[in-house]
Amino acid sequence: MKYISAIEFLLFIISCTKGRFISDEGNLVPLTVEKDLSLPAITINGTQFHAETFGNPANKMLVILHGGPGSDYRYLLNCKAFTNNGYHVVFYDQRGSGLSKRHTQSSYSIQLMIDDLKTVIVHYKTSASQKIFLLGYSWGAILATAYINQNPQSVNGVVLAEPGGFKWQDIKDYVTRTRDVRFTSEVVSDAFYTDQFLTAKKDEHAVLDYKLGLLAAADGAKDNPTGNEDVLPFWRAGAVVNKALFDLGEKEKPDWTTNLQSFTTKVLFAYSERNKAYGLSHAQLVSSAYPNVQLVKINGAGHDFISFPGGWAQFYPLALTYLNSL
Repeated sequence: MKYISAIEFLLFIISCTKGRFISDEGNLVPLTVEKDLSLPAITINGTQFHAETFGNPANKMLVILHGGPGSDYRYLLNCKAFTNNGYHVVFYDQRGSGLSKRHTQSSYSIQLMIDDLKTVIVHYKTSASQKIFLLGYSWGAILATAYINQNPQSVNGVVLAEPGGFKWQDIKDYVTRTRDVRFTSEVVSDAFYTDQFLTAKKDEHAVLDYKLGLLAAADGAKDNPTGNEDVLPFWRAGAVVNKALFDLGEKEKPDWTTNLQSFTTKVLFAYSERNKAYGLSHAQLVSSAYPNVQLVKINGAGHDFISFPGGWAQFYPLALTYLNSL
């Protein structure tokens, strides 16, 4: 992938604005659902979510939960393939994330994110007997577990892809290891250089989201510890919700394992070979919170294994076999 330099990018942005502010919505980042009515959306739980579904609504429901916090579901669209095997696949950008509506930092809570997931399931559920499955990636796997910890009887199965942890200290330890990046890559250097030209207030979402997107370049930099192949494709990052949830985690130090022993259904837990910040030992530590786990390694792939061909080719049949067995 070829990247333009930071200066080239800034000159391009300035030349295209023609008197508009760079920070105006729609310049640096795409518009969110309340401003772009062409986007697929649902209005539930007091906000608007960017959301869409694929497959027969009467089939078994599979809810896809993206990472972040604050990312979007674009890089998980490979999961549409589950529709070919009898699943109704639900995608949504979580509250304040991706192309969903933005809110002030003080309005977010971890419990609200859990409640949103419950409301999404209720919104799309077509019958009392419909089976419900969750597939969570990274932060999305944490959110899935937090939901199951509170609602263990409401889910028929769950696929977890490299969650940082289900206890706050485990999450902090993992995040610290992922930040051990060697800033030698040109794309990373350009990202941090460009970052100096753009400042924003606490809830100036467009600029803050753009800056977070720039820093995501580190995820695909050479020698990145998570083993990612490249920068994940995404529409827009949610910087305010990202900061809000991390701040709340630091304050509340949540433990989402307190009731997991009551969830006796087998859990599929996948981790990647190339993620140096994770490894078998961390996978065993985190997955042990569940009483019944199938632990699988995705060979030759990094943390982003769902999004790129090599990892997806291994992960998809494992996930499909697991889901079909329940």
